[in-house]
Amino acid sequence: MTKNLQAVRGMRDILPEQTPLWQWLEARARAVLAGYGYREVRLPLLEMTELFERSIGEVTDIVEKEMYTFADRNGDSLTLRPEGTAGCVRAGIEHGLFYNQVQRLWYQGPMFRHERPQKGRYRQFHQIGVEAFGLAGPDVDSELILISARLWRSLGIEGLELQLNSLGTPAERARYREVLVDYLRAHEGRLDEDGRRRLGTNPLRVLDTKNPDMADVVAGAPSLLDFLTEESRGHFTAVCDALAAAGVAFTINPRLVRGLDYYSRTVFEWVTTRLGAQGTVCAGGRYDGLVEQLGGRPAPAAGFAIGLERLVALLEEAGVAPGLGDPHVYLVALGAEAERAGLLLAERLRDALPWLRLVVNCGGGGMKAQFKRADRAGARYALVLGEGEVARGAAGLKPLRETGEQEDVATGELAAVLTARLGPPRPEGF
Repeated sequence: MTKNLQAVRGMRDILPEQTPLWQWLEARARAVLAGYGYREVRLPLLEMTELFERSIGEVTDIVEKEMYTFADRNGDSLTLRPEGTAGCVRAGIEHGLFYNQVQRLWYQGPMFRHERPQKGRYRQFHQIGVEAFGLAGPDVDSELILISARLWRSLGIEGLELQLNSLGTPAERARYREVLVDYLRAHEGRLDEDGRRRLGTNPLRVLDTKNPDMADVVAGAPSLLDFLTEESRGHFTAVCDALAAAGVAFTINPRLVRGLDYYSRTVFEWVTTRLGAQGTVCAGGRYDGLVEQLGGRPAPAAGFAIGLERLVALLEEAGVAPGLGDPHVYLVALGAEAERAGLLLAERLRDALPWLRLVVNCGGGGMKAQFKRADRAGARYALVLGEGEVARGAAGLKPLRETGEQEDVATGELAAVLTARLGPPRPEGF
């Protein structure tokens, strides 16, 4: 018996009924990012495995357990990108974008991690990443957070909580690590298996545990903020002051460490309690050493990534339904002569109104059947052509989503009438 082919576990199809919401979200994000001067870069899905080992860290969960890695026909070890920052940095170094330059970049697309699938977590997931290079001050950290806050307002999403922390410099973090390890070893009997493993490899990640049985151990751990130098403390204070002045509420969370080794100084997350265990919607921070770590000349950098599946889930929960894929007009053509004339009329209307979504009935059928198709398509108006209308140089225009009678409109006036009825296209192009 032949097995039915299905999507790979943890990967899913986004169907035509769902894509309008995605397109609307992406269009809003593009508009917000353009308003801050960020430009899009398009990156490959595959990178050399070494890129992620050197950037994310060989003892992180992502590199140890979650990457899709394989040898290609030349024997090179390749990996489907588990995140976008490393590839963006690699592209900037390769094409000479960073040295003595400021770059504000963004990208979007699928990422891949072999995690246990659950609500809000997939093995293929989508992100929008935003990165700024060549700016060392706290002002760009603040700008990145303000961008994300503006996007939530543009989307109408409320109730996200902003959490902030500073990881300091690598030297400050090394001093803190020694003290943290001593503390955790004194409580090693309270750590779970994952915590004991991380104790010898990446002890800061113990602070990020989701195990409630370790909550009091984590709560009693020393705070990294107490190990910051005056310079790092001033940087973090400046970020907090800028956000407060802009009216962006936040909570300082000294246990926020992020899961990637390359972060330094400011880190942040936007979180929600409305998505179960997968509460992080957007996260990022500063990673000043990464460009040099990957072979480029030293360049400060900061950025964030947004999980699109989680944003879509919040929008669906709020009942947002843009209906962007529904046609404005469905052309009903009755008879062979009307079918030929209808195709030409549709082309003229598309020339005159590039934003118009117009579906021409194909496959024949009587008036009743075609009107059913028009209604099923979600069209706002039916444009009716029969032999009589063709002879008169007119078409019937019938509203399908509101009350009103069908009226005759001369074909030369249809573009103006449809513009008046439908209104101009929205700024995001839908």
